[in-house]
Amino acid sequence: MVNKLLLIAVSFSILKLYAQQGIQDTTTQFSFSTISEYWDQMDDIFNDPSFSNAHWGVVVQSLETGEYFYKRNENKLFMPASNLKLFTTAAGLNILGSNYRFSTNLFLNGRLDGSILVGDLVVQGRGDPTISGRFYNNRMYKVLTDWADSLILYGIDEIDGNIIGDDNEFDEKGLGDGWSWDYESYWFAAQSSAISFNDNCVDVIVTVDENTNLPKISISPETKYVVVLNKVITVPEDSSTSIDVYREQGTNVINIFGSIKLHDSVKTFVTVNNPTQYSLVILKQVLEAKGIKVTGFPMDVDDMTKPLDYSAMQALFKYYSPELKEIVKVINKNSQNFFAEQLMKTIGLEIENYGSIENGVLACNDIFKDMGIDPENIVIVDGSGLSRLNYVTPMQVVSLLSYMFKSENFIPFFNSLPIAGVDGTLGNRMKNTKAAGNIRAKTGFIGNVRSLSGYAYTGDNEPVAFSIIVNNFNVPVKLAENIQDLVCVRLANFKRK
Repeated sequence: MVNKLLLIAVSFSILKLYAQQGIQDTTTQFSFSTISEYWDQMDDIFNDPSFSNAHWGVVVQSLETGEYFYKRNENKLFMPASNLKLFTTAAGLNILGSNYRFSTNLFLNGRLDGSILVGDLVVQGRGDPTISGRFYNNRMYKVLTDWADSLILYGIDEIDGNIIGDDNEFDEKGLGDGWSWDYESYWFAAQSSAISFNDNCVDVIVTVDENTNLPKISISPETKYVVVLNKVITVPEDSSTSIDVYREQGTNVINIFGSIKLHDSVKTFVTVNNPTQYSLVILKQVLEAKGIKVTGFPMDVDDMTKPLDYSAMQALFKYYSPELKEIVKVINKNSQNFFAEQLMKTIGLEIENYGSIENGVLACNDIFKDMGIDPENIVIVDGSGLSRLNYVTPMQVVSLLSYMFKSENFIPFFNSLPIAGVDGTLGNRMKNTKAAGNIRAKTGFIGNVRSLSGYAYTGDNEPVAFSIIVNNFNVPVKLAENIQDLVCVRLANFKRK
């Protein structure tokens, strides 16, 4: 009893030390060789009084023997935050395949008269989230420039009509159910759309003019689609830089405010309203920059007076995205919400013939059943986990991880997860421990929620799946992270022999 109380006291003191200095390897302080010893130590960790008013849900399971190293509230529902992306990406890989490519179709709605396209250029979107510089060495316009080059190969140097964006393969719900209204301006709450450009954001760079010492704002892409209001002030170099953004709801009026110190520079991102219209405005700019005259206007299909008739059109070409196995890395490594929303809706489009979150979840139900997850006992309302209306259990997460471990899609799934101490959202966690380079796991964070689920290899090289979720805490999030990291370090050090 005395030894156990001493262990608890030491555990708490170490956790406080971690909060100040970051986690360090504790192999010499703590050793264990049985599951019973490990279970006792996990109880000590999760009984931290700092979380007495919170809820921990934990499952740690051997993928070799099926033995549970530890369970706590394993069948209770928790808000998973971005751990929900594990469900979206696992389902996407299994349903669509790791080599799946998103597609965008371009049509001629009219006729060619020499070098003039008499009629409209129609862009039919199918949810591709990659039309940006993300996969093309930051060349933001690369895809649109390729489209322009393809039109030039057709001999087209003028479009005597409009550029029409057909986004009707997806629903019109750009924001997820249960998303907080005050998220709407920020990149992590970008609207989903069947047609998109640059993650449906504009890049904003705030600097200080060297001649006037006044704040200066530039945006990319350069476009009049948004109106930027500069409300930033310059402060002395011994002050701090703090920049925030607010896009007025239902508009593309962007307020940039806060302070910036001399010689500083800040890059941030702001969402746009009506991503389809935004994408077409930029496409028109790119076409004209390539020498293709456009006499008409960018138009959302919803603004047309009559529906499009594809049977009367000429297909020009089809653009394909990078493969899904590369796209899921974007979703999981850096927790990219927009990509996750696009993927869930695209699953719905491919399986249920219409892109909505509801259809995406419906299409995932069979694969969830194969994973041992009852669709009636899970609540999924978006693809990213940004909503506070999502609920999963730690056992469901580990069931998914176990299924994927045996799946033909395990390698692309495993490669998509952040590596502790190396990259993604775990790049700065668990450094200088045996967990660094070992733990592959998805993080999750929204207000009062912190989650971490993935794979570990023990000191015996035994593969383990784990899920650690905490809800309803009111202490600094770093304390929750330190507990999760400590559990992972213990796993990396665990030896049966």
